[in-house]
Amino acid sequence: MVAAPSFSCFVTGTDTGVGKSLVAAALLHACRARGFTTVGMKPVAAGCELIEGEWRNEDVEALIAASSISAPRELVNPYLFNAAIAPHIAATDASVTISGTHIAQCYARLAELAQAVIVEGAGGFLVPLNASEDMGHLAQALRLPVVLVVGMRLGCLNHAMLTAEAIHARGLTLTGWVANRIDPEMPRFEENLATLQTALPAPLLGTLPFFQQPDAHAAAACLTLPA
Repeated sequence: MVAAPSFSCFVTGTDTGVGKSLVAAALLHACRARGFTTVGMKPVAAGCELIEGEWRNEDVEALIAASSISAPRELVNPYLFNAAIAPHIAATDASVTISGTHIAQCYARLAELAQAVIVEGAGGFLVPLNASEDMGHLAQALRLPVVLVVGMRLGCLNHAMLTAEAIHARGLTLTGWVANRIDPEMPRFEENLATLQTALPAPLLGTLPFFQQPDAHAAAACLTLPA
């Protein structure tokens, strides 16, 4: 069993590109404001650019910047792939097998270093990691409560409720959800938000406005940490 630090959660989303990294970094800032030592973790990242001779992933860099402690990159991001494609496909292309056991070992070491560990998944909750494991299996292995980021756009009701059902089916706790206004022109936003507040079996932790550029500090001010 993986030992839990003072605060930890697994951040998933209704899809890719809905703001998981922004919310994960914002949660790190919120935990720091509570006095926790913090570290972010992105177990699997796909999509890199070459910066000063080293391959870097934008999401990983955002989590590192928001963390209060410096942890080894191989723990923060055990698997890094250049192509921005599904993790299991990127791993196959690189002749690598993503191991949930290895990720859990990296998490356990991070939990020894910081009181708050925020783990950000890749894509949606059931994105495959390998032939037999997906992101949901990883959340189970880490024994973490889940924070769901809902990208507020047409179709989000179905995506959010299906994800909540999948989280429950894995025996995990949906500890809260965040409404991220990724489409500033979404019609009937308030009605959709109210529907989700009624339908989802967890509290709304905050509603993020549309950001032209991600701002984790500003997003943190919009969030309430799960109980």
